[in-house]
Amino acid sequence: MLDKVKELIGEVNDFKATTKEELETFRIKYVGKKGILNDLFAEFKNVANDQKKEFGQALNTFKNAAEGKINEMKALLEDAALESDSLNDLTRPAEPLKLGSRHPISIVKNQIIDVFSRIGFTVSEGPEIEDDWHNFTALNLPEYHPARDMQDTFFIEQNPDILLRTHTSSVQTRYMENNQPPIRTLSPGRVFRNEDISARAHCIFHQVEGLYIDTDVSFADLKQTLLYFTQEMFGKSKIRLRPSYFPFTEPSAEVDIYWGLETETDYKITKGTGWLEIMGCGMVDPNVLKNANIDPTKYSGYAFGMGIERIAMLLYQIPDIRMFYENDVRFLEQFKAIN
Repeated sequence: MLDKVKELIGEVNDFKATTKEELETFRIKYVGKKGILNDLFAEFKNVANDQKKEFGQALNTFKNAAEGKINEMKALLEDAALESDSLNDLTRPAEPLKLGSRHPISIVKNQIIDVFSRIGFTVSEGPEIEDDWHNFTALNLPEYHPARDMQDTFFIEQNPDILLRTHTSSVQTRYMENNQPPIRTLSPGRVFRNEDISARAHCIFHQVEGLYIDTDVSFADLKQTLLYFTQEMFGKSKIRLRPSYFPFTEPSAEVDIYWGLETETDYKITKGTGWLEIMGCGMVDPNVLKNANIDPTKYSGYAFGMGIERIAMLLYQIPDIRMFYENDVRFLEQFKAIN
C-alpha cells in the first residue's frame, strides 16, 4: 500500500494540464469526494499499527502534492487566459517599435530627383552588369581608346566583354536606343570602379546622370539648368564652368559652385578658394547620337553627372566616404529627422 501511495505522488508531480477541463478531471480523480485520496484515508484503519505513522505521512505528502499541483495549474491557466485576452484586445497599446531611418545616400538621391522632376526630368534605370557597347563603345569610347584607362573597370567575362558598369551613362545609351527625342531623363544608380578605398574614394559609389535631347538645345540651356539645380539643392546662386574632357560630350566642363569661406570647414573642403567642384557636364557628342540612331543634324543635347556620396558629404559635413557603407547604427540614426 505504501508503494502505491509513492507511485501516486509521482503521477501527481508529473501531471500537466492544458485546459480547465483537464484540471477539473484531475481534481475529481485525486481529491474529490469519491477520489483516490478519500479511498486511501478509508484504508488507513486497515494498516498495521507499526506502519500507520509512515503511511499517514505518505498520505499527507500525497494530499499536499495533489492540492499544490491543482493550485499551480490553475494559476498557469488563468495567466495564459489573461495573456490571450490581452493579445486579442484591439484597443490595447502596441509594443513600441524602434523607428529606422533612410540612408543618407537615399535621402540625397531623392532630393536630386525631386529637384529635376520639377523641370520635367523622368527617371530611367538599367542593369549594373553591362556589355562593352553600352558602357563604352556607344559613348564614343571605342576599343583601345586611351580614355578607357580613366575608369578602372571590373570585368566579369571577356569575348565578349561583360563588366560592372563604371557610370550610369550606360543607362542613357539604352534609353536613347528605345526612345526618340525629346528626351529628358535622370539615371541614378550604383557604379563600380577598381579604386583604392580611402576617406575620399571607394570601389562602389552612386551617381545621378542627366540627359536632355531636343531640337535647338544649347550650352546656355545646360548652364541655366545647372544654376537652377545648385540654387535648389545648396542655396548657392553662383557657379562657374571650367573646360574639361569627357569622351561622350563636346565641349565638356567641370561645374564648380561658390561654397564660401565662412568656417574652418569651408576653407578645408575648398582648399581656401571658396570654390568646390560638384559635377561634370557637356554637350552630347554627335557620335553618341549617331550610335543611338538619333540624327545629330536635327537634334542636340546636353548631359551632366554627379556623385551622390560627394553631394551627401557636402550637405551633411561627413568626413569619410566609408561611413556610408559600414552600417553603423549610431551614424544612421542621425538622419531620422531628415526622413
